[in-house]
Amino acid sequence: MTRQLFLDTETTGLSASLGHRVIEIACVEMIDRKLTNNNYQTYLNPERDIDVGAQAVHGVSIDFLVDKPKFADIVEDFLAYIGETELIIHNAKFDMDFLNAELALLKKPPLDKCVTGRIITDTMKMAKDQFPGKRNSLTSLCERFEVDVSARTLHGALLDAKLLADVYLALTRGQNSLDIGLNKTNASSVSQSAISPTHRPAKLKVIAANAAELVEHLQLIEALQKASSGKAVWAQEDAR
Repeated sequence: MTRQLFLDTETTGLSASLGHRVIEIACVEMIDRKLTNNNYQTYLNPERDIDVGAQAVHGVSIDFLVDKPKFADIVEDFLAYIGETELIIHNAKFDMDFLNAELALLKKPPLDKCVTGRIITDTMKMAKDQFPGKRNSLTSLCERFEVDVSARTLHGALLDAKLLADVYLALTRGQNSLDIGLNKTNASSVSQSAISPTHRPAKLKVIAANAAELVEHLQLIEALQKASSGKAVWAQEDAR
């Protein structure tokens, strides 16, 4: 069983080093590439003002947060929930800096150090590796993979974590499926589908390609070979 958590935060500003605090934490749980709905979300009283620019992004006011728990009140439940699980975060340094700053105030070890060998996966880095030179914000990736963002009028940690889960499935689709995007399958449908073993019937009907189909196949292989500078796997297989 593979458990993964998609984590996002909202904050009072852009820099933990300047004393800004976390106001919302959310995690979305996935087990074996299926969302479980065993999610975690909490608002926090940051004990300080919220920058105007930050409030314009997430829409959360200090008046709304005044009666919410402080980070110290929820830290043990939060750490118990995430356990040793891999954390998947978009632009991980931002969220990790803020969470580690909160932990430091309580004299606790950083989130990436409190568990030996904890895996922190940054989907922004994954996206930059796959799409160099393109915009790779979460919003841009949602557009690229046709993830439905109609419910997102403002940023919210739980909603963004759910969107990130769909984006991650799309980014890693080729690792677990033969669907490599030739069909326009959107990421939301991918998140609802399970990859199950295929059971072959006892007897298979074999239909051989005709002459025209063979010619078309060879033309396609030649085009792939040219586009990949001679590295097309299909051409290597045909040469055997």
